[in-house]
Amino acid sequence: MSAKPKKILIYSANFAPEQTGIGKYSGEMAAWLAARGNEVRVVAAPPYYPQWKVDADYPWRPFRSKMWRGVKVWRAPLWVPKSPRGRARILHLMSFAITSLPLMLAQIFWRPDVVLTVAPAFVCAPGGWLTARLSGAKAWLHLQDFEIDLAFSMGLLKNQFLKRIVVNLERWIMRRFDSVSSISGKMIAHLIDKGVEADRTAYFPNWVDVSHINPARSAWTYRVELGIAMDAVVVLFSGSMGGKQGLNVIPEVATLLAARADIVFIVCGDGVMKPIMEAAAAKLANFKVLPLQPFERLGELLCLADIHLLPQNSEASDFVLPSKLSGMLASGRPVISTSHPDSELGLVVSECGVIVPAGDPSALAAAVLQLAEDASLRTELGRCGRHFAETHFEMHRVLERRFGALDSGLVPVSGTDGVAEDAKAMEDVMV
Repeated sequence: MSAKPKKILIYSANFAPEQTGIGKYSGEMAAWLAARGNEVRVVAAPPYYPQWKVDADYPWRPFRSKMWRGVKVWRAPLWVPKSPRGRARILHLMSFAITSLPLMLAQIFWRPDVVLTVAPAFVCAPGGWLTARLSGAKAWLHLQDFEIDLAFSMGLLKNQFLKRIVVNLERWIMRRFDSVSSISGKMIAHLIDKGVEADRTAYFPNWVDVSHINPARSAWTYRVELGIAMDAVVVLFSGSMGGKQGLNVIPEVATLLAARADIVFIVCGDGVMKPIMEAAAAKLANFKVLPLQPFERLGELLCLADIHLLPQNSEASDFVLPSKLSGMLASGRPVISTSHPDSELGLVVSECGVIVPAGDPSALAAAVLQLAEDASLRTELGRCGRHFAETHFEMHRVLERRFGALDSGLVPVSGTDGVAEDAKAMEDVMV
């Protein structure tokens, strides 16, 4: 990291204290930068995710600011729909883009060196770019997923005329930024397909604190609390329960394996799919639902699993790479994912777990049985995943690699150098 402090403005609708998804990563990044002597400011919405309800600690007040871990955080209000789908989701994101724009433009007089806009929400990209240009800062756009492509591929938006307009506008905006980063190699390739010059792209994967998630950590407390036998095989999904995860398959698999009392399914988190999971749990003895757990217990929770489940809708493909993957790998447990074998998620999980087709409960049940009955295979696959997480998703390494370029040009290291390196590392682990 540069010895000379920088002024860094982060524009992210989701931010700490949200414990999952983009809010978690934006918060950890801001705190990491501030701890290294940089002056960091953030413009964000009040915490609302994954519950899709504004946190009770943030009662209505249009705008507020507060210091958090050495970071100055401004909050702008937004509308949070009960059902975040289609037009309601667009209005939700637009509401924040509109209310936050005055806060962003006010930062011009602070004269930041870098303005980092995190998407979703892509509708904030014009405001982030404008703030950077008016203040003389470098404009950096980071894409956690391709929300526009995802919305159309999953049928959330269907109007083809609207699609052409939005896609062309997206391409135009992306090409205005000094740097555009994303979290996987195939997402970087998708950026280039959209017209972003390769030398202005950057690989910036989601990271994990491998010291906090340690495979040696005992999870017996959770087993006692939940009444799970010490020799039972726990199959865990932990994270936001959104629509794009394809979570419906989990209770279907639990139903298929209901006769196996030694296999217990646990779904932990919050989101729009939670009521469906709770309804299933009321009918199945081998299926449990837990609320979102405190961050302090995350390591213990992930190590409760003998097998991690990572379902994914086939339509999502390479438009998104689940952020929860890095934590699963760090726990040293194998992962079963429903994804395309040639997707980035499929390529990683195939070396440290099992890939099955999306929407096939029977295939997923067979994969669970295979791993449940082969402890040595679980150990070997978990070892591969842990090594990969330690070597290439470790928090300080990822952040140092991306922010190490702030002295020369104030943009992240360009290209997909880390993508090829990470792929080679997984091959080496399997030798």
